[in-house]
Amino acid sequence: MLASLGLDADAETVYRLMLTHQDWGVAELAGHLGRPEPEIRAALDRLAELNLLRRSLQAPGGVRPVSPNLGFQLLLQRQQAELLAQQQQFAESQAAISTLLAEYAELRTGERHGVEYLQGIDAIQARLEELAHRSTHECLSFMPGGAQSAASLEASRPLDEQLMRRGVRVLTAYLDSVRNDTPTVDYAHWLHDNGGEVRTVPALPLRMVLFDREVALLPVDPDNTKKGAVQLTGPGVMTALVSLFDQVWERAAPLGSVRDRDAAGLTAQERELLRQLTQGATDEIAAKKLGIGLRTERRIMSELMARLGARSRFEAGVLAAKAGWTD
Repeated sequence: MLASLGLDADAETVYRLMLTHQDWGVAELAGHLGRPEPEIRAALDRLAELNLLRRSLQAPGGVRPVSPNLGFQLLLQRQQAELLAQQQQFAESQAAISTLLAEYAELRTGERHGVEYLQGIDAIQARLEELAHRSTHECLSFMPGGAQSAASLEASRPLDEQLMRRGVRVLTAYLDSVRNDTPTVDYAHWLHDNGGEVRTVPALPLRMVLFDREVALLPVDPDNTKKGAVQLTGPGVMTALVSLFDQVWERAAPLGSVRDRDAAGLTAQERELLRQLTQGATDEIAAKKLGIGLRTERRIMSELMARLGARSRFEAGVLAAKAGWTD
């Protein structure tokens, strides 16, 4: 009945029942409805996303439903905000398309400088080869996606070898998850042995390569690098991208070092996963961000929930934030 407001049938049923039995937990709700507990927890997660649950002061670790008077008002406000956001997004899309068409027209006539679009893997590889040949002192790279494919490593080797042979400083940041992939680790050791530097971090913002802090190659679509790339130049944009690289590089760990647990007993990867959780990322998105498989992500999440004593993702997020594990 309230699906148009984002409240599916399962979540609505659980919400209605909680309004009349506010002291019931997952087990009681599941028993009354004759539904498995995982489905009840999924419904609770959905209610939490819609701001229809609050932490219970009476039962620490528990939750209580928001009153219908406030709850339905919140749902209406949420829907109104989404409609306004869609209208704003449509307007921005129109403006972006107009700008893109103008830029494309200028590129066709050779009038615009600083931005160039490259279509197709062959065009991107050819440009990488050209920039590597021209580079004189530094090549900085973000390589997300976890384990690198054999094709990617094969394409990178001659370029990296050419750069290092000429004394160009090569700095590459991978995800922590590559530490478990033998081909990528072997390649990283080869880089190190030939003068390159390799570090890892739990998550990377996007794939990018910077040459001499003057030219950058970034994917047009970070989720699908095969769609093409954009080459950027100019002091403003390069200053921002170099600053981003420097910040990530500073907190990254050398590949050969041991990733110690922090004072809370968490690895950097576990802390990043909890951060993704509190930001509303699904299991699939979090796994992709960390460069790990979905089953691995769910196993780590399950272990973290057990350590927190949480029975749902929502409760895990609340407890992790309370413990300072997402700072």
